[in-house]
Amino acid sequence: QVQLIESGGGLVQAGGSLSLSCAASGLRFSRAAMGWFRQAPGKEREFVAAAASWGGGTTDYADSVKGRFTISRDNAKNTLYLQMNSLQPEDTAVYYCAAAGARGGVVLDLNEYTYWGQGTQVTVSS
Repeated sequence: QVQLIESGGGLVQAGGSLSLSCAASGLRFSRAAMGWFRQAPGKEREFVAAAASWGGGTTDYADSVKGRFTISRDNAKNTLYLQMNSLQPEDTAVYYCAAAGARGGVVLDLNEYTYWGQGTQVTVSS
């Protein structure tokens, strides 16, 4: 049984930072393309960042978070991270960790992800 458990969300003032973690179990984490998505109230779930499976360390980001967010993974710990800096009120959302099947590159389309975490709330006050 695959489980993705996010942690690290919370309330922060604009300009602040938060670090999210996603602990994965029940899958070959090192071979899974991983991603972070977010969903704000009344909006559709959107892509935030993606990390390719082992080898190369390829990553990709939504334009809205480039230069502020950093995705990383520790395959030895089966954990995915999202470091979020310079947070703004528009970053307020529930953030989800997701895992896709084994593949060689990053996965940007949420429909290609098979497994999802329960989400963690990030609230940025102005």
